[in-house]
Amino acid sequence: MDRRPPVVLAVDQGTTNTKAVLVDATGHVAGVGSAPVGVTSPWPGWVEQDAERIWRSVLDATGGALAAAGGVDGGPVAAVALSTQRESVVAWRASTGEPLGPVLGWQDSRTAAWCAAHVDEAARTEVRVRTGLRVDAMFSAPKLRWLLDHVPDGVPRDDVRVGTVDSWLVWRLTGGREHLTEAGNASRTLLYDVTGLGWSEPLLDVFGVPRHVLADPRASDAGFGTCAGVGLVVDGTPVAAVLADSHAALFGHGCTEPGMAKATYGTGSSVMTPVAALPGRGSSVPTTLAWLLDATPTYALEGNILSSGATLAWAAGLLTAGDVERLVALAGTVADAGGVSLVPAFSGLGAPHWDREATAVLSGMTPATSPAHVARAAVESVAHQIADVVDVVEATTGPLRTFRADGGATAADALMQDQADLTGRTVEVTDVAEVSALGAAKLAWRSLGEADAWLPPRVRRRLTPQETRPDRAERRARWAGEVERARFRPGGTSR
Repeated sequence: MDRRPPVVLAVDQGTTNTKAVLVDATGHVAGVGSAPVGVTSPWPGWVEQDAERIWRSVLDATGGALAAAGGVDGGPVAAVALSTQRESVVAWRASTGEPLGPVLGWQDSRTAAWCAAHVDEAARTEVRVRTGLRVDAMFSAPKLRWLLDHVPDGVPRDDVRVGTVDSWLVWRLTGGREHLTEAGNASRTLLYDVTGLGWSEPLLDVFGVPRHVLADPRASDAGFGTCAGVGLVVDGTPVAAVLADSHAALFGHGCTEPGMAKATYGTGSSVMTPVAALPGRGSSVPTTLAWLLDATPTYALEGNILSSGATLAWAAGLLTAGDVERLVALAGTVADAGGVSLVPAFSGLGAPHWDREATAVLSGMTPATSPAHVARAAVESVAHQIADVVDVVEATTGPLRTFRADGGATAADALMQDQADLTGRTVEVTDVAEVSALGAAKLAWRSLGEADAWLPPRVRRRLTPQETRPDRAERRARWAGEVERARFRPGGTSR
């Protein structure tokens, strides 16, 4: 008889890997597994994944976590929780579960021209009012439209289902019995009314997405069916909670009140803070639904950066044979970038600029420039982009009293110190890498009535600002000038 305490199996399905974490009711991690997920770019601006490979990564990561926990069988798994990449979308057949094309990743910008040509100003205003978001190719609706336009011939329209990655995984976990999506994930589609808390018929019309192909949205803790035929957990195990990955990190950090914020350093980056009430829709940092618990919404301001970890990977490909750790170490060998600046607008710029036509700029090089200076410029570009969002957030909500950081890049001391210097805020780096998974697990235990003893992740280190305010202002002004260079248009204008 297995006397170990029951655990929640928390699956964090991200852009480049899937993690599975077994977590007991106190937040203790009993086992961790991971599996890579491939990303391809068949054309410039196209970012694709394979839906079946994503599902296989969930099974592989789960098997690894169970093995790491010492051969835990299905009995101790009290529930499953999901944290998922958000704006990426999948299409599949309801009758067979067969994917109907590639997963279009959140970074995919193939629909940017469609958005510019087919969504007029009146519709853009409607989107902002109902969703808090801007019309942009990053979000799901134009991608969903693209998938629907490319359904293979011969597939009956009533057999088509589409959705974000959470809905695809719920479908697979439940053996095709449930077509459900979580409200926070739905709020990233441009189709979900964040005050009405449901799909918006006017927005469905804007993007030409029929209601019947979409999953039914549910509260984050409302339950998403039970597992069927998965093989790694007992049939009937409830899927207790679902959160979008950035939202799950916010919840996992314990940042549940205004004035508390987190920054996640992944392939892209997210800066998110809860707000007491929905702000006006004029901010360049959008509003999102962080989570919906007990039918009560919690809203947040969130700025999304398109290229952060991806920037480091790009620079590592040039300078350190693709080794990001070596790149960061190289950057740490110099005190600053030596006047070099990199604006990594490889697919345009996200928040707060929202300029898909911006182009990447590497400038300020001289004969004295070394590879270390270029590496340092890549690191600084991540910190500057985060600071751009923090500046707008604080102008909207007031100063942030808590600023927590998670993600793989937080291991880079140079980056974290730059972040503290450029924001003028103490940066608290947590002691765990699986904050999104822990956030989903915490919500699942909460739904089971068991999260009372849960504590936020321990802060591993605090980095305080070392620069004076004038030095910070000079660096930020120089960065702003380089961003304007990246946004320059022929004819002497920038957007």
